[in-house]
Amino acid sequence: MSDSQLWDDVDSYFSTLLSPEDDALQAALRDSDAEGLPHINVAPNQGKLLQLLARIQGARTVLEIGTLGGYSTIWLARALPEDGRLVTLEFDAHHADVARRNLARAGLERITEVRVGPALESLPKLADENPPPFDLVFIDADKANNAHYVEWALKLTSAGSLIVVDNVVREGGVVDPDSADPSVRGTRAALQLIAEHPRLEGTAVQTVGSKGHDGFALARVLG
Repeated sequence: MSDSQLWDDVDSYFSTLLSPEDDALQAALRDSDAEGLPHINVAPNQGKLLQLLARIQGARTVLEIGTLGGYSTIWLARALPEDGRLVTLEFDAHHADVARRNLARAGLERITEVRVGPALESLPKLADENPPPFDLVFIDADKANNAHYVEWALKLTSAGSLIVVDNVVREGGVVDPDSADPSVRGTRAALQLIAEHPRLEGTAVQTVGSKGHDGFALARVLG
């Protein structure tokens, strides 16, 4: 058995046992696939991890940067109370339409809002609204701008908030300081920012599984 097959089998075992998908989650993946969206959504066990982080955090407000078809959005929104709020930012209008349908089918349209446009344009507009600080920010968009997204997350959170940055391993490319890959460079810049910023403490964890060799960074906002 190859390593990748073993990783898939372990992920399948964990997900089936501990984070089974219901009809709404399965339908979100089916519709995303039927609409031609890329297969880059989080795995079920990763979605459950995000949900648990939000619940441990006691989150009432969540900001997601990078919606895709709304699969991770469903996991996160289900952690919120009835009067909670989740704002998710998506560059592609077609992806956003698919996500809205998926969220509505899951019964989450009342507490979720999908905003369309480049995140670096949507974030200043969101900040201008002076929203209450977000309790959790999940960053899973274009990796070249990861450091900018972390900076905006800091502006939109307060002490005790959590920031999660997905896909930080880049199949090992993150260790190459001379990489010309914008995704690697952006990810390294985000990690450097987390390491050096006086208002952040964090770590990063590499993973193997159905999404290959990957990982995430987790940072807590300090006072």
